[in-house]
Amino acid sequence: MDVPHISRFVLWFFRGIVRGYFRRHFSGVRLSRASNLASFDDERLIVYANHSSWWDPMVLVLLAAKLMPKRDHFAPMKAAALERYGIFKRIGVFGVETNSTRGAAQFLRTGSKIVESGGVLWVTPQGRFADTRERPLGFKPGLAALAAKMDSGCTVLPLAIEYVFWDERLPETLLRFGDPVRVNGLSVEETQQLLESALLKTMEALKSEAMARSPAAFSLVQNGTAGTGGFYEIGQRVLATIRRRRFQPEHTAVVAPPPIHGQEGR
Repeated sequence: MDVPHISRFVLWFFRGIVRGYFRRHFSGVRLSRASNLASFDDERLIVYANHSSWWDPMVLVLLAAKLMPKRDHFAPMKAAALERYGIFKRIGVFGVETNSTRGAAQFLRTGSKIVESGGVLWVTPQGRFADTRERPLGFKPGLAALAAKMDSGCTVLPLAIEYVFWDERLPETLLRFGDPVRVNGLSVEETQQLLESALLKTMEALKSEAMARSPAAFSLVQNGTAGTGGFYEIGQRVLATIRRRRFQPEHTAVVAPPPIHGQEGR
């Protein structure tokens, strides 16, 4: 399989759908201000994340557009699932047969071509939904095998994802990038250990930030929906208008941190 084709129109359309999904279903998408956001424009890059929810692929689509809009982005998906969600075939997602040597070889072949061509590969190496508190993380060997196989080395960047409820009716999507792992000349076993350790460290750091419940520790990637909604909120808006006061939909007033910008703005 060659590098998957990306339809620019379908990608633009789908990114709009994703932004709308997050606006409607979350209070906000927030990226830890302690994240490693160095520019990786000139590096062979793989981003890997924990996998706890159906929302994870949407997070990756959102981040790719926000942080690295000038690069092409790709991701593997179980072949059966890809047949069900066919639109993903048009935006850089490629099918992989799981639990077979043929599928493993297919992932290594396609993944190598993507990274070597300058594309960014996004993967969830747990290969299944797993609670964020589950230990050990239990990576499948494909990511480590791919990273170790790259002749000129590559950078592998850990991403921790959590979905939590804070003060609002809707949940928060919380994200944190860890320190990059640069793989060059390591064995598959050494690479696997490094990658699991790096993501675990990042997840623990994000867990502490989630427990602190402070939006100020995060930059806003995507705004969402605040307030109670329904007739009660309508009444509150009318009352604020009558009293000539600014309506505040948020349950708890916070000083909004600055939004995050893509690398083209830095």
